[in-house]
Amino acid sequence: MHKRSAGILVYRVIDQKPQVLLVHPGGPFYARKDAGVWSVPKGEYSEEEDPLSVAKREFNEETGNTLSPSAKVVPLQPVTIKSGKQITVWAVETDFESPYLLSNTFEIEWPPRSGKTQVFPEADKAEWFHLDEAMEKIHPGQAGILQQLQSLLS
Repeated sequence: MHKRSAGILVYRVIDQKPQVLLVHPGGPFYARKDAGVWSVPKGEYSEEEDPLSVAKREFNEETGNTLSPSAKVVPLQPVTIKSGKQITVWAVETDFESPYLLSNTFEIEWPPRSGKTQVFPEADKAEWFHLDEAMEKIHPGQAGILQQLQSLLS
């Protein structure tokens, strides 16, 4: 069975132009990469878990922000990326003056075969992007999520 992820696409509208909050993956593999690697804050979940609960938890874990319990969540159609992973996302309109980032961490052996373990954040940056710029920044497999939001807001 393919993996599944759930996430929250936070957006805000400023001067009638929508912006979305994306996160940049942490760790050494993405340190010098920008275009095509940013993501909706999301995380994998098991069959026993509620995808929306996971999406909210992962949003908190990757950004340090908690969504208001009264925040209106709008389900978007799941997208499937090349690996076969299905990503289920909810859009939420909210605003954070500047995106606060306090991410969970992970450990890997780095440099490879060095025997040394280093700790890296799951996400090392969070930024607001206008939709056209976000389309350049986001992982190509997630572009359909932004297209759905654009349609929803039109």
